[in-house]
Formats: sequence, structure tokens, C-alpha cells
Amino acid sequence: MSTVSEPVSLSAPRGADAGLTPKQLADKYGLSVSGRRPGLIAYTKQLWGRRHFIWAFATARLVAQYTDAKLGQVWQVVTPLLNCAVFYLVFGVILSTKDQIPHYVAWLCIGVFIFQFTQSAVQSGTRAIADNLGLIRALHFPRASMPIAFTVIQLQQLLISMVVLVVVVLANGVEPGRTWLLVAPALVLQCMFNTGLALVMARIGAKTSDISQLVPFVMRAWLYLSGVMYSIQDHISQWAPWIQTLMTINPASVYMDLVRHAMAPVIYNKHTENYQTYPDHLWEYGLAWAVGMFVLGYVFFWKAEEEYGRG
Repeated sequence: MSTVSEPVSLSAPRGADAGLTPKQLADKYGLSVSGRRPGLIAYTKQLWGRRHFIWAFATARLVAQYTDAKLGQVWQVVTPLLNCAVFYLVFGVILSTKDQIPHYVAWLCIGVFIFQFTQSAVQSGTRAIADNLGLIRALHFPRASMPIAFTVIQLQQLLISMVVLVVVVLANGVEPGRTWLLVAPALVLQCMFNTGLALVMARIGAKTSDISQLVPFVMRAWLYLSGVMYSIQDHISQWAPWIQTLMTINPASVYMDLVRHAMAPVIYNKHTENYQTYPDHLWEYGLAWAVGMFVLGYVFFWKAEEEYGRG
């Protein structure tokens, strides 16, 4: 004759476990919370272990991004060039900015390409979690992989576009020099800054989906305040000192000027006396923004690791 055992309640431990709290029971049997956030060092090791996944995911998304377009990957270069053409018409021709800055086409295109790197990283980072909930809920991996992967996508697009940018700069009469080697460290610093900013926006976007509707307006305002199409220094000399300081340390302007000074130093040698050949403070600001934003964004995102993909 079979007997039916009495059901055991997990909420009411019996025998030797009677009287133990849930935490004590978990500690006794080596149990841990599912999806628990690992320590910062352990999390970094996990993320490093997924580096091949991050690169493969970014490459696949980049290739698939323009599969429905007849020109395909050509749009990666055509889009910023079209923006340059519009800005040249409005600011260069109609507002006569091209007469104030030597080699204006090269100066403008460098600004547009470099700013678009940050702009695209922020916009894609904002939707990195919300647009990939299926993948996040199906697989276990460090969630920071998503915004980092989207930043890598933007970096790959920039590197492809740099080939065309070099052609534009040379065609505008700027001769290559040793300072061109400084473009690489400048882009590394900007990539660190973009990654940190994307991580910040990814956490905010995961909690507040409506932020993605506001980001384009913020980025547009940042575009016009960063001197992409005109020299911001020529318009703030009479402003309050604190405003001039804010404009000087603006990270978008810092990284644009780093690349502009590297690729087209002749522009600054022939421009107003306010410019130097290569201001040292640009590297100091660029390094501070890169390290500070990367650390801030990484820790800020990690703090909510166990919350992504839930609810």
C-alpha cells in the first residue's frame, strides 16, 4: 500500500532548520539570488570574457543595418557628407562662415564626422537595452555588453568614414603631416567618453523609454552649441567668463578641436590670434572627460545590472 507524504512548506523549515531565517537557510545550503549583481571586479572579468561576442554582435549589426538599402554600406559615408553639404550651404555660403575660416570645407567635415560619432553613440546607447529585451531575457551575459557593442558599431562606422574624410581634407588643400598621427589617440579618448555616456543613457533609457524622444532635441542643441559649423570662440569673447569656460571644456568641442588641430593645423596657424598651434589644455580636457565619463558610466550602469530586462 502506498502512502501519500504530507506536503512540505518551503516557508516553514522543519527539524534542524526550524527557526532559521531565509537568509540563514540560503547561507547554509550555498544558495544565492538568481540574477544577483556580481562585484565590480568580477563583473569586469565577465565583460572581458565576452569581448569576442561584443565585437561579433557589433559587426553583424553593422552589416545588417543597411541590408534593405540599395546602396548598402555606402550610406555610412553618404549620410555625414550630406549633412556637411547642408551645413556648408546654410552656414558657409548664406552666413558667409567660409570666408572667416581657411579651408572651411575640411574644417566643417572634420567637425561633422567627429560630432556624429558622439551623437550616434548616445542615441543608440539610449535604446541599447529597450530594443534588445528578447536577447537580454533569453541569455545570461553582462548587460553592459549591449551599450558597449553599439558604441563599437559607431566606431566602426567612423573608421570607414575616415577614409572619405581624409580625401576631403586633402582635396581642400590641406597637406598631411606628422600631426595626423595624433588622430588615433584623440579618437581613443573620444571612444572612451562615448562609451561612458552610452552606458549612462542605456540605464536611463531602460527605466524611462520616453527619454529616447527627447535625446534628438538635446543632441541638436549640443550640435549648435559646440561649434561644428562655425568657430564658437569667435562668438563668445564678450560673454561672461563662466560661459566661456563652459564652452571651452565642452567635450564635443574638445574632441573636434583635437582632431581638427591634428589633421588641419594650417587652419589654426592662419586664423585669429586666439588660436595656438596645438593647445595643451585640449589633451588635458580630453583625457579628463574620457576617464571621468567612462568610470562614471561604467559604475552607474553596473549598479542596476540585476534590473535590466525585468518588469
